Amino acid sequence: MTPSSIRRALENAVRRLAPLHSSARLDAEVLLAFALGRPRSHLHTWPEQPLGELAAQRFRELVARRVAGEPVAYLTGRREFWSLELEVSRDTLIPRPETETLVEQALARIPGDSPLQIADLGTGSGAVALAIAHERPACRVLATERSAATLRVAARNAQRLKLRNIRFVQDDWCAALGAATLDMIVSNPPYVAEQDPHLGRGDVQFEPRSALVAGREGLDAIAAIVEDARRSLRPEGLVLLEHADDQADSVSKLLIIKSYSGIQCYRDDSHQRRVTVARRG
Repeated sequence: MTPSSIRRALENAVRRLAPLHSSARLDAEVLLAFALGRPRSHLHTWPEQPLGELAAQRFRELVARRVAGEPVAYLTGRREFWSLELEVSRDTLIPRPETETLVEQALARIPGDSPLQIADLGTGSGAVALAIAHERPACRVLATERSAATLRVAARNAQRLKLRNIRFVQDDWCAALGAATLDMIVSNPPYVAEQDPHLGRGDVQFEPRSALVAGREGLDAIAAIVEDARRSLRPEGLVLLEHADDQADSVSKLLIIKSYSGIQCYRDDSHQRRVTVARRG
Protein backbone atom coordinates (compact mmCIF):
# COMPACT_ATOMS: atom_id res chain seq x y z
CA MET A 1 0.00 0.00 0.00
CA THR A 2 1.31 3.46 -0.90
CA PRO A 3 1.91 5.50 2.29
CA SER A 4 -0.42 8.47 2.74
CA SER A 5 1.14 11.90 2.41
CA ILE A 6 0.75 14.69 4.93
CA ARG A 7 -1.54 16.55 2.53
CA ARG A 8 -3.80 13.56 1.92
CA ALA A 9 -3.97 12.63 5.59
CA LEU A 10 -5.02 16.18 6.43
CA GLU A 11 -7.66 16.26 3.70
CA ASN A 12 -9.18 13.00 4.93
CA ALA A 13 -9.21 14.23 8.53
CA VAL A 14 -10.80 17.55 7.62
CA ARG A 15 -13.58 15.74 5.74
CA ARG A 16 -14.35 13.71 8.86
CA LEU A 17 -14.19 16.65 11.24
CA ALA A 18 -15.88 19.39 9.19
CA PRO A 19 -19.49 18.28 9.82
CA LEU A 20 -18.83 18.35 13.57
CA HIS A 21 -16.36 21.16 14.29
CA SER A 22 -15.97 24.63 12.78
CA SER A 23 -12.26 24.40 13.59
CA ALA A 24 -11.80 21.21 11.55
CA ARG A 25 -8.72 22.33 9.60
CA LEU A 26 -6.93 23.71 12.64
CA ASP A 27 -7.82 20.65 14.70
CA ALA A 28 -6.49 18.32 12.02
CA GLU A 29 -3.23 20.24 11.69
CA VAL A 30 -2.64 20.38 15.45
CA LEU A 31 -3.31 16.66 15.82
CA LEU A 32 -1.13 15.65 12.89
CA ALA A 33 1.74 17.85 14.06
CA PHE A 34 1.40 16.24 17.49
CA ALA A 35 1.37 12.73 16.01
CA LEU A 36 4.53 13.55 14.06
CA GLY A 37 6.25 15.38 16.90
CA ARG A 38 6.75 18.35 14.58
CA PRO A 39 5.58 21.99 14.50
CA ARG A 40 2.58 22.84 12.33
CA SER A 41 4.88 24.69 9.94
CA HIS A 42 6.35 21.31 8.97
CA LEU A 43 2.99 20.29 7.48
CA HIS A 44 2.99 23.26 5.11
CA THR A 45 6.66 22.95 4.21
CA TRP A 46 6.54 19.23 3.40
CA PRO A 47 2.94 18.46 2.33
CA GLU A 48 3.93 15.51 0.09
CA GLN A 49 6.09 13.81 2.71
CA PRO A 50 4.77 10.27 3.33
CA LEU A 51 3.59 9.33 6.80
CA GLY A 52 5.14 6.39 8.54
CA GLU A 53 2.65 3.73 9.58
CA LEU A 54 3.04 4.43 13.29
CA ALA A 55 2.39 8.17 12.84
CA ALA A 56 -0.50 7.46 10.48
CA GLN A 57 -2.11 5.06 12.96
CA ARG A 58 -1.62 7.49 15.84
CA PHE A 59 -3.17 10.30 13.79
CA ARG A 60 -6.19 8.15 12.86
CA GLU A 61 -6.76 7.36 16.53
CA LEU A 62 -6.54 11.02 17.52
CA VAL A 63 -8.98 12.05 14.79
CA ALA A 64 -11.42 9.32 15.84
CA ARG A 65 -11.33 10.62 19.41
CA ARG A 66 -11.88 14.19 18.18
CA VAL A 67 -14.83 12.99 16.10
CA ALA A 68 -16.21 11.55 19.34
CA GLY A 69 -15.95 15.03 20.85
CA GLU A 70 -12.77 14.99 22.93
CA PRO A 71 -11.10 18.42 23.11
CA VAL A 72 -7.90 18.84 21.12
CA ALA A 73 -6.18 20.24 24.21
CA TYR A 74 -6.83 17.04 26.15
CA LEU A 75 -5.73 14.89 23.21
CA THR A 76 -2.38 16.67 22.98
CA GLY A 77 -2.04 17.65 26.66
CA ARG A 78 -1.14 21.16 25.54
CA ARG A 79 -2.74 24.57 25.10
CA GLU A 80 -1.22 27.93 24.19
CA PHE A 81 -2.22 30.88 26.34
CA TRP A 82 -0.64 34.33 26.23
CA SER A 83 2.02 32.84 23.88
CA LEU A 84 2.98 30.35 26.60
CA GLU A 85 2.65 26.63 25.90
CA LEU A 86 0.89 25.08 28.88
CA GLU A 87 0.32 21.53 29.94
CA VAL A 88 -3.37 20.75 30.47
CA SER A 89 -5.11 17.62 31.65
CA ARG A 90 -8.60 16.40 32.43
CA ASP A 91 -8.05 17.86 35.90
CA THR A 92 -7.81 21.39 34.47
CA LEU A 93 -10.08 23.75 32.63
CA ILE A 94 -8.86 24.41 29.09
CA PRO A 95 -7.54 28.02 28.97
CA ARG A 96 -9.64 30.15 26.63
CA PRO A 97 -8.77 33.22 24.55
CA GLU A 98 -11.33 35.39 26.35
CA THR A 99 -9.45 34.89 29.61
CA GLU A 100 -6.55 36.83 28.11
CA THR A 101 -8.75 39.88 28.76
CA LEU A 102 -8.25 39.24 32.48
CA VAL A 103 -4.48 39.20 31.98
CA GLU A 104 -4.59 42.35 29.84
CA GLN A 105 -6.52 44.30 32.46
CA ALA A 106 -4.24 43.11 35.25
CA LEU A 107 -1.05 44.03 33.37
CA ALA A 108 -2.46 47.45 32.49
CA ARG A 109 -2.53 48.16 36.24
CA ILE A 110 0.93 46.83 37.08
CA PRO A 111 3.87 49.12 36.20
CA GLY A 112 6.67 47.10 34.64
CA ASP A 113 9.08 47.24 37.58
CA SER A 114 6.61 47.30 40.49
CA PRO A 115 7.11 44.55 43.10
CA LEU A 116 3.40 44.05 43.73
CA GLN A 117 1.91 41.17 45.71
CA ILE A 118 -0.73 39.42 43.58
CA ALA A 119 -2.97 36.39 44.08
CA ASP A 120 -4.67 34.28 41.41
CA LEU A 121 -7.56 32.35 42.95
CA GLY A 122 -8.58 29.03 41.42
CA THR A 123 -5.53 28.98 39.18
CA GLY A 124 -6.31 25.76 37.28
CA SER A 125 -3.48 25.11 34.81
CA GLY A 126 -1.88 28.31 36.11
CA ALA A 127 -2.62 30.22 32.89
CA VAL A 128 -3.42 33.63 34.38
CA ALA A 129 -0.87 33.50 37.19
CA LEU A 130 1.90 32.32 34.85
CA ALA A 131 1.14 35.00 32.27
CA ILE A 132 1.32 37.74 34.91
CA ALA A 133 4.46 36.29 36.52
CA HIS A 134 6.09 36.03 33.08
CA GLU A 135 5.27 39.61 32.09
CA ARG A 136 5.98 41.20 35.49
CA PRO A 137 9.02 39.41 36.99
CA ALA A 138 9.30 41.95 39.83
CA CYS A 139 5.90 40.86 41.16
CA ARG A 140 5.29 38.00 43.56
CA VAL A 141 2.34 35.84 42.54
CA LEU A 142 0.49 33.45 44.83
CA ALA A 143 -1.69 30.94 42.99
CA THR A 144 -4.32 29.00 44.93
CA GLU A 145 -6.26 25.94 43.84
CA ARG A 146 -8.56 23.52 45.67
CA SER A 147 -7.62 20.43 43.65
CA ALA A 148 -4.24 18.84 44.38
CA ALA A 149 -4.13 17.16 40.96
CA THR A 150 -4.83 20.45 39.21
CA LEU A 151 -2.23 22.26 41.30
CA ARG A 152 0.42 19.74 40.27
CA VAL A 153 -0.23 20.60 36.60
CA ALA A 154 0.14 24.34 37.34
CA ALA A 155 3.37 23.76 39.26
CA ARG A 156 4.83 21.73 36.38
CA ASN A 157 3.98 24.56 34.00
CA ALA A 158 5.81 27.06 36.18
CA GLN A 159 8.83 24.76 36.44
CA ARG A 160 9.01 24.21 32.69
CA LEU A 161 8.69 27.95 32.03
CA LYS A 162 11.41 28.61 34.65
CA LEU A 163 9.29 31.13 36.56
CA ARG A 164 10.63 31.72 40.06
CA ASN A 165 8.32 34.52 41.19
CA ILE A 166 5.25 32.34 41.68
CA ARG A 167 4.13 30.15 44.58
CA PHE A 168 1.34 27.57 44.66
CA VAL A 169 -0.91 26.77 47.61
CA GLN A 170 -3.70 24.21 47.85
CA ASP A 171 -6.64 26.02 49.39
CA ASP A 172 -10.09 27.37 48.67
CA TRP A 173 -10.39 30.91 47.29
CA CYS A 174 -9.17 33.45 49.89
CA ALA A 175 -8.54 30.97 52.72
CA ALA A 176 -4.74 30.96 52.25
CA LEU A 177 -4.41 34.74 52.00
CA GLY A 178 -3.18 36.93 54.83
CA ALA A 179 -4.87 40.08 56.07
CA ALA A 180 -4.18 43.27 54.08
CA THR A 181 -1.17 41.77 52.30
CA LEU A 182 -2.12 41.96 48.60
CA ASP A 183 -2.11 44.68 46.01
CA MET A 184 -4.25 42.71 43.55
CA ILE A 185 -6.48 39.65 43.42
CA VAL A 186 -7.39 38.13 40.06
CA SER A 187 -9.66 35.18 39.39
CA ASN A 188 -11.32 33.26 36.61
CA PRO A 189 -13.63 31.28 38.90
CA PRO A 190 -16.42 28.87 37.97
CA TYR A 191 -19.37 30.93 36.77
CA VAL A 192 -21.70 28.56 34.91
CA ALA A 193 -25.21 27.99 36.29
CA GLU A 194 -26.06 24.45 37.39
CA GLN A 195 -28.72 23.91 34.71
CA ASP A 196 -26.92 25.61 31.83
CA PRO A 197 -27.56 23.47 28.71
CA HIS A 198 -24.06 24.19 27.38
CA LEU A 199 -22.63 21.87 30.04
CA GLY A 200 -23.60 18.91 27.87
CA ARG A 201 -22.19 20.24 24.62
CA GLY A 202 -18.83 20.53 22.88
CA ASP A 203 -15.55 20.59 24.75
CA VAL A 204 -17.24 21.70 27.97
CA GLN A 205 -18.77 18.28 28.60
CA PHE A 206 -15.26 16.84 29.04
CA GLU A 207 -13.99 19.50 31.44
CA PRO A 208 -14.10 19.18 35.25
CA ARG A 209 -17.51 20.31 36.42
CA SER A 210 -16.06 21.81 39.58
CA ALA A 211 -14.08 24.27 37.42
CA LEU A 212 -17.23 25.35 35.59
CA VAL A 213 -20.30 25.29 37.81
CA ALA A 214 -20.98 27.66 40.71
CA GLY A 215 -24.49 27.24 42.04
CA ARG A 216 -27.94 27.92 40.68
CA GLU A 217 -27.06 31.22 38.99
CA GLY A 218 -23.33 30.61 38.51
CA LEU A 219 -22.43 33.32 41.02
CA ASP A 220 -21.54 31.37 44.17
CA ALA A 221 -17.75 31.46 43.68
CA ILE A 222 -17.72 35.11 42.65
CA ALA A 223 -19.84 36.05 45.67
CA ALA A 224 -17.43 34.21 47.99
CA ILE A 225 -14.42 36.00 46.50
CA VAL A 226 -16.11 39.41 46.69
CA GLU A 227 -17.01 38.72 50.33
CA ASP A 228 -13.54 37.63 51.45
CA ALA A 229 -11.15 39.56 49.19
CA ARG A 230 -11.57 42.81 51.14
CA ARG A 231 -9.82 41.23 54.14
CA SER A 232 -6.73 40.35 52.10
CA LEU A 233 -6.42 43.46 49.94
CA ARG A 234 -4.44 46.44 51.06
CA PRO A 235 -6.28 49.79 51.06
CA GLU A 236 -6.96 50.72 47.42
CA GLY A 237 -6.09 47.17 46.34
CA LEU A 238 -7.77 45.80 43.22
CA VAL A 239 -9.92 42.77 42.48
CA LEU A 240 -10.37 41.59 38.86
CA LEU A 241 -13.01 38.96 38.09
CA GLU A 242 -13.86 37.10 34.92
CA HIS A 243 -17.56 36.29 34.42
CA ALA A 244 -20.19 35.59 31.80
CA ASP A 245 -21.55 38.46 29.72
CA ASP A 246 -25.00 38.22 31.30
CA GLN A 247 -23.52 38.33 34.82
CA ALA A 248 -21.82 41.72 34.54
CA ASP A 249 -24.61 43.65 36.24
CA SER A 250 -24.98 41.06 39.01
CA VAL A 251 -21.23 41.11 39.70
CA SER A 252 -21.27 44.91 39.92
CA LYS A 253 -24.15 44.73 42.42
CA LEU A 254 -22.25 42.25 44.59
CA LEU A 255 -19.26 44.61 44.61
CA ILE A 256 -21.37 47.66 45.42
CA ILE A 257 -23.02 45.85 48.36
CA LYS A 258 -19.57 45.11 49.79
CA SER A 259 -18.46 48.76 49.38
CA TYR A 260 -15.97 48.34 46.54
CA SER A 261 -15.40 51.45 44.45
CA GLY A 262 -14.34 52.41 40.92
CA ILE A 263 -16.21 49.48 39.41
CA GLN A 264 -15.61 49.04 35.66
CA CYS A 265 -16.45 46.26 33.22
CA TYR A 266 -14.35 45.40 30.15
CA ARG A 267 -15.23 43.50 27.00
CA ASP A 268 -13.27 40.68 25.44
CA ASP A 269 -12.31 40.46 21.75
CA SER A 270 -15.80 39.12 20.96
CA HIS A 271 -17.29 42.28 22.52
CA GLN A 272 -18.74 40.32 25.44
CA ARG A 273 -18.67 41.88 28.90
CA ARG A 274 -16.03 39.64 30.41
CA VAL A 275 -13.98 41.20 33.22
CA THR A 276 -15.02 43.48 36.07
CA VAL A 277 -12.44 45.48 38.01
CA ALA A 278 -13.04 47.12 41.40
CA ARG A 279 -11.05 48.78 44.15
CA ARG A 280 -11.24 48.04 47.84
CA GLY A 281 -13.10 51.00 49.29
